[in-house]
Amino acid sequence: MTTEARRFVVSGRVQGVWFRDSTRREAQSLGITGYAVNLQSGEVEVLACGESGALDALRDWLRQGPPMAKVDAVAETRVDYRTLPGFTIG
Repeated sequence: MTTEARRFVVSGRVQGVWFRDSTRREAQSLGITGYAVNLQSGEVEVLACGESGALDALRDWLRQGPPMAKVDAVAETRVDYRTLPGFTIG
C-alpha cells in the first residue's frame, strides 16, 4: 500500500458533538496520524497521514461521523505527506 496525506473539511453539525474526539479514535484504530481541529466557519478540518486504504476508510467514516453529528459534505484534498506523531485534536 501507498502512504499519503489528505486534508478533509467536514461541514454540517460537526462541532459540539464529539466529532474531533471520535475522529481521533477512528484514526488511531486505522493507524492514521494527523489532527482534527475546529474551524471558525463551523467546519472541522482533518489532516490524515497513512496508508491509502486506511485513508479511504476514514473518509467513509467522516461522511457519517459520530451519532450526534449531521454531516452535509466532506471535501477532500491530497496534500504533501509528512510524518506526524500520533493523532491530535485541537
